[in-house]
Amino acid sequence: MKTIISRRTLVRIISFATAITCVLAAADIMYMCRLSRAEKSIEYGYQEAVEELAQSADRISATLTKGLYASSPQMMQKLSSELMSEATTAKNALTKLPVATSNLEKTEKFLSQIGNYATSLSEAAADGTSPSYEDYQTMSTLCDNAEAFSDELWSLKSKLLSNDRTISELFSDLEDGGESFLTDSLLAVEDGFENTPKLIYDGPFSDHILEKSSEMLENAEEISEDEAREIAASYCGLESYQLKTAEYAEEGTMPSYRFTANGISCSVTKNGGYVCYMLRRQNVRTSNMSAEEAVESAKTYLENLGIEDMSETYYETYNGVCTVNFAYSQDGVVCYTDLIKVAVALDDGEIIGYDARGFLMNHIERTLSEPTLSETECQSNLSPMLSVVSSGIAIIPSDSVEEKLCYEYKCQSTDGKTVLVYVNTETGEEEDILILLETEGSVLTI
Repeated sequence: MKTIISRRTLVRIISFATAITCVLAAADIMYMCRLSRAEKSIEYGYQEAVEELAQSADRISATLTKGLYASSPQMMQKLSSELMSEATTAKNALTKLPVATSNLEKTEKFLSQIGNYATSLSEAAADGTSPSYEDYQTMSTLCDNAEAFSDELWSLKSKLLSNDRTISELFSDLEDGGESFLTDSLLAVEDGFENTPKLIYDGPFSDHILEKSSEMLENAEEISEDEAREIAASYCGLESYQLKTAEYAEEGTMPSYRFTANGISCSVTKNGGYVCYMLRRQNVRTSNMSAEEAVESAKTYLENLGIEDMSETYYETYNGVCTVNFAYSQDGVVCYTDLIKVAVALDDGEIIGYDARGFLMNHIERTLSEPTLSETECQSNLSPMLSVVSSGIAIIPSDSVEEKLCYEYKCQSTDGKTVLVYVNTETGEEEDILILLETEGSVLTI
């Protein structure tokens, strides 16, 4: 006996089937979207872990290099603490990657070596023991390895960004008994290396503890808004009527009037009428002058403003703009706390930036004491890896806001680097070590 399906029933069945198919398709699309988002989240996590690992390798390399030029137990203890911290950070980043640490025995061993060696240096320093010649040799070897490690990690980060395989495909390799893309790349990290250092562009001791109050401003008389506008106009090269008062003034530790014009912003302190900063928007398309010429333009700008006793220290060229750092000098002592930055456009030499906040926050006329120790006495304690090229006296900041009077030794290392060592004139202790990097258009420190 045949069962006859009516036209209406058939239409209903087809409709239900179509609806179910659509629902399943929609669910599949939603699932695939969620999977895609999850894969991207995982991939971003891997990229961040690789970058964190590379940054730690950079800092390990810089700290080890400074260790080559340290001679006092106090400085070695400080650097050892930094090494232990960075080694721990690097090992934590390594655990975030989908690679068995058994496959990265050399990497794991290297990071453990750094931590263990830093501990031994710290213990020796705590006993008052200075580093030995063998210590310097070990640090040099570890430094070379850290530089190579860093370069390969940044290369791996670039490969991750350009890799067109999905996370599912990367994991399927592991399930099939093979190595993942990340494993292959990290295994390559362990073989041969070269490093590009991370740089501190503002020069040593810049932007120091801006949260403290300024003696220079506290003791200055308050000025009116109109007076501030006149001052701002002179720095911007405009007439005062061209500057408009901004919608909001700046408060905080340095209360200021703020003015704007077409593409220009300028801030003037309410107490004393000092210009905090001036910024001029400008697209620099060509470079028609050298960095040395830009430095001279910046010096002339300060002289025309009547700002005296400032000496250029470090400068950086980036995107057609040269930013020059100036430090105040008092009786031949360079005050690295009292900084002014001037930015020069390399296409036409126009001043497009001025920042005196570091100077305004820290500047006072100081009563300078005579050094307790002689320059020769302090120099005798420098690392045997260094030869002094020149020296002077400088004031540098410390983490506790206190300023320290130091001998500044510009040295040449046995491997050709230029190193700045700051030794306390009272205690003979090393307060800081910086490595000077001179490139085309820039003189920087790490």
